[in-house]
Amino acid sequence: MEIEEIKTIKAEQNDFFKSGKTKDLSYRIQALKTLRKAIKENSKTIADALKEDLNKSTAESYLTEIGMALASISYSLKHIKSWAKPKRVNTPLAQFPSSSHIVPEPYGVCLIIAPWNYPFLLAIDPLIAAISAGNCAIVKPSELSSATSKLIGDIISKNFEQSYIAVAEGGKEISEALLSEQFDYIFFTGGTSIGRIVMQKAAENLTPVTLELGGKSPCIIDKSADIELAVKRILFGKIINSGQTCVAPDYLLVHADIKDKIKDAFVKYSTKMLGKNALENKSYPRIINRRHFDRLVAYLQDGEIISGGEYRTDTLQISPTLLSVNGLSSKVMEEEIFGPILPIITYSSTNEAINIINSRPKPLALYLFTTNSSVDSNVIKNVSFGGGCINDTIIHLASPKLPFGGVGSSGMGSYHGKYGFDTFSHHKSILKKANWLDLPFRYPPFSKIKLQLIKLFLG
Repeated sequence: MEIEEIKTIKAEQNDFFKSGKTKDLSYRIQALKTLRKAIKENSKTIADALKEDLNKSTAESYLTEIGMALASISYSLKHIKSWAKPKRVNTPLAQFPSSSHIVPEPYGVCLIIAPWNYPFLLAIDPLIAAISAGNCAIVKPSELSSATSKLIGDIISKNFEQSYIAVAEGGKEISEALLSEQFDYIFFTGGTSIGRIVMQKAAENLTPVTLELGGKSPCIIDKSADIELAVKRILFGKIINSGQTCVAPDYLLVHADIKDKIKDAFVKYSTKMLGKNALENKSYPRIINRRHFDRLVAYLQDGEIISGGEYRTDTLQISPTLLSVNGLSSKVMEEEIFGPILPIITYSSTNEAINIINSRPKPLALYLFTTNSSVDSNVIKNVSFGGGCINDTIIHLASPKLPFGGVGSSGMGSYHGKYGFDTFSHHKSILKKANWLDLPFRYPPFSKIKLQLIKLFLG
């Protein structure tokens, strides 16, 4: 998309939304079905694009992107009629006789800015929510995942009028041009620094936003944990997409009594999942580009390599690496890693682990491995984070009944399932008053008796 096209398409979408077509529930349902059909018909091509961009295997592409998008559409189709239905709520006695309803309505024309790490899912999943709620949308995929970005543009243009849904491909200049327009809602997934820019631009027009950001997501391994199973599940969450996942375990907090047992389990399950040499595994995802690769390689100098540490410049791959660090001051502990490097820090008590986490910005995710219910409750009660798992990693994202979103610097707002529908909807409140009775005590002039009645009704 050229910069000069943006204003035209935005104006077309404004007009299309004003026509009221997208408010028709049957129109939304058909759009979701069209999108589902297009994804199914292009599933191989999508997997090929993800292979080109990130070296993802067909299985991983389906597990983490294609299949999840299809599941999201199916869930929305199953529940959209219920979500869109006005909800009756109780009315205070002081407003008798009347009824109260909440009516969800679409915002209008939405901007969706997607990242490169899950370039298909994180463009399509918010779009599913926007369509379900009755909006028009412009989707801006990442230029770093160029093959997937182009494919998304092709799929959308072949199946939808640009006055309804459009894709804006391009780099920084396209993003800037889009953000200079006045949208009715902006949904951004990406890094915190760019998230701040998006929020600043949105503030100029008082545009509501959802920011899905990131941060350093801790993973606590309590001494009561099943260590073998814990490391197996942690590795799963870390090596998917070669650690380029916003909710991947970013660092390990391990009870001092069990640190020595972690290495053996890490080597065991890394070998089982990827082979003796991960860099020879043709299905092991690569780092998105040389800049990010070099950044990650530099982190290897920030501690003692316990396991892994191998890398290939020609394929932009880094083996799963367990890195022992002595404190929180190194770069690998200050910045979100976004790669297959896992620093490990020991602690002596649960409260110490909690204090370490709370000394840092609020994370997007937290993972705790324990069989001790008091440890479980202590961590959940005393640490603020977006979402997470007990005795597993990242799979909370797969539940449409759980909201996904950050808190503090890890983001604001949430989506998935009904939470996505609600995010892209304004909830309009309606109180309908009957005419057969009009309580007089609310009208001036006020008297002592009227005041007593007001107090009686209002409490």
